[in-house]
Amino acid sequence: EVQLVESGGGLVQAGGSLRLSCVASGFNFDDYAVGWFRQAPGKEREGVACISSADSSTDYPDSVKGRFTISSDNARRTWYLQMDGLKPEDTAVYYCGISTFGAYGSAWPLKAWGMDYWGKGTLVTVSA
Repeated sequence: EVQLVESGGGLVQAGGSLRLSCVASGFNFDDYAVGWFRQAPGKEREGVACISSADSSTDYPDSVKGRFTISSDNARRTWYLQMDGLKPEDTAVYYCGISTFGAYGSAWPLKAWGMDYWGKGTLVTVSA
């Protein structure tokens, strides 16, 4: 059984930084894509970063580009999201997800509907 566990969330002041981690267990796929998503109260889950297992290609929406960085340690089945310059509007529960539909998932940038596995999330709160 594939399990994803996120960690690293917390409370931070605006302008601060956090580093989220996602560790997978029971995972044995060669081609996959990993995405970080977030969901704020009353809003849909949105992607904030994704990375391909093929060549470590990455993609970010404009809302976080230049502030968030996704990275991977494929051997350890661990993925990271470095978040700098945090803003109050970044407050949300952050989830990592994996798509096993090839190295770029079923859609690139990754979409929430295309993910096969999810973690339970970690809460990030950014105070003004």
